[in-house]
Amino acid sequence: MRSLYYRVFLITIATVIISSLMGFLVSNIYYHMKLKPFNDQKLVTMASNMKNFAESHPQLSGEYFENAASLGYELLLISEGGEERSYGSAFREKDLARESLKLVLGGQVYHGVSNFPNSWFITGFFDNRLSNTIGMPLTLNGGKYALFMRPDVLLQFGELRNFFAMIGGLTIAFSVLAMLISTTYLVKPITRLTEATKRIAQGTYDIQIPVRRRDEIGQLAAHFMSMSKELERADLARQEFVANVSHEIQSPLTSIQGFAKALTNKALPKEEYEHYVKIINEESHHLSLLSKQLLLLSSLDQTADGLQKKAFNLRSQLRQVVQVMQWQMADREIALRFEVPEEIQVNGDEVLLYQVWMNLLSNAVKHIPEGRSIDLRAGLRQEGLVITVSDTGDGIPEDQLPLLFDRFYRVDPARERASGSTGLGLAIVKKIILLHEGNIEVSSSKDGTTFTVTLPKL
Repeated sequence: MRSLYYRVFLITIATVIISSLMGFLVSNIYYHMKLKPFNDQKLVTMASNMKNFAESHPQLSGEYFENAASLGYELLLISEGGEERSYGSAFREKDLARESLKLVLGGQVYHGVSNFPNSWFITGFFDNRLSNTIGMPLTLNGGKYALFMRPDVLLQFGELRNFFAMIGGLTIAFSVLAMLISTTYLVKPITRLTEATKRIAQGTYDIQIPVRRRDEIGQLAAHFMSMSKELERADLARQEFVANVSHEIQSPLTSIQGFAKALTNKALPKEEYEHYVKIINEESHHLSLLSKQLLLLSSLDQTADGLQKKAFNLRSQLRQVVQVMQWQMADREIALRFEVPEEIQVNGDEVLLYQVWMNLLSNAVKHIPEGRSIDLRAGLRQEGLVITVSDTGDGIPEDQLPLLFDRFYRVDPARERASGSTGLGLAIVKKIILLHEGNIEVSSSKDGTTFTVTLPKL
């Protein structure tokens, strides 16, 4: 497996090569489009000046051409009879067409520089051939000559070319070296994250990663630390959940086993026998209710898109819930104020929302003293459909309000355990409301408790 460091190294080298190639191509295009015509015109002007001086001073023409060659030009003088004389460095290729020579000897200027063929990978500025020159007609001592000239690039830019080549080479070398060193700075925190990931996979969540950096790597490390803490919290919650389930199952099982063993005593009085049977029946019912609610929670955790939503009348459903709870409220002399408009429609899973109202209303009936009252109201507001269940009980301590929707949490563990409560009801309620994209809040004081459910409008 190739490491990230190795990949960055290859990408750096590839980037340098591709950038150099692209830079050469763009520069070459610029030369052919802009610099080549300019150079051609400049050389024509210089050749014209040479012609004028040589024709004015024919006896000094040879020395004059030698001096021009020493200043960085290549010159070739061709007579009408085909005799050649070079000044300065020789041309690499003498590929001048015969027609071009006749053209110059005939008195016209040859523009070999501007007419040099365009090519992606050949820069005409450095191509030392006779066809890539300026040809100027010349008359010396009554004879016709053709003077061809171009810059001697090696002579003009020899040392400078080596200097810039050294600068370019060292720039690339130091750039690659600096990139490799800086890559270590980039890769090191990722390596730490890799090691931290392995530790998390092994179940170790107490991980500390430096997050002083403010760039994307620093943000990744910070998010990784947050994820680690969340995983640790989830793992602790899972362990606590398993412990709670075990306790909730173990307690009734222990009671059932103990009283079942007591029932094997043939001399047991009838009253005690019936009492033990009743306890076994209650504990069995508690286990059955616990298993159903655990299964329901599990299914709700996996059914975000499996709701059977449809539009139904809220008032009709709430009246059904009230009718089911009517006998319990009558038995405890609890009054109910019911204010739900007839026209309110709600879009949701009718079965699951029925459990929400049943749970909230039954909790209110169970937890307030006899002779108190409950308000059940619903209405459309700006934030959505709002349903409130308020009671006039003694209230819930403020520090316990944030824990009400936790699984297996009971405000009064002893009393609620005896009443058959599993501590899962409000957790189920909140899960159902969240699946319906709603919200549930609770407020409490010494005058009573209010649960407020907000659902999206139809």
